[in-house]
Amino acid sequence: IKLPYYKDCGTPGRGSGEDVKAAWKRCANDYNCATQCVKAYYERYKHKCDGTGQGPCQVMARLHNGGPSGCQKSATVGYWNAIHRCCGCS
Repeated sequence: IKLPYYKDCGTPGRGSGEDVKAAWKRCANDYNCATQCVKAYYERYKHKCDGTGQGPCQVMARLHNGGPSGCQKSATVGYWNAIHRCCGCS
């Protein structure tokens, strides 16, 4: 998780007044926090994939890889294909 992604997902685990970079580094190294961030990012941007015919796993993978418009970017297809082969989700 990069810093802009962490900010977009709502900075989970960040303490009141805590430096965002310190919170980001801690969250990125904590499985539960990082998972929470990825899920929040998905919830925030999944509406941008409405009407694409992509299933939730594909939407999550392509948003995660390509940012808020990842579902529309051809550059995310290779990443999605790798996830699909690995995990079998759709």
